[in-house]
Amino acid sequence: MQDKLAFSEPEAAKLAGIGRTKLREEIQHGRLTAKRVGKRIIIAAADLQLWIERLPPVAESNAA
Repeated sequence: MQDKLAFSEPEAAKLAGIGRTKLREEIQHGRLTAKRVGKRIIIAAADLQLWIERLPPVAESNAA
């Protein structure tokens, strides 16, 4: 990961390789923890890493 402690929504989405809409969906459904600082939403680096680790593996027959 990076040396930063937290990322903005666009930064977190870019690092995870997903779009901002999908990132917000993951937050809304409680699968990814985010915090609010004033009007900004941030995602802790540790929470982003944990979310990635919890993603289900791709089955060999479903791989591209």
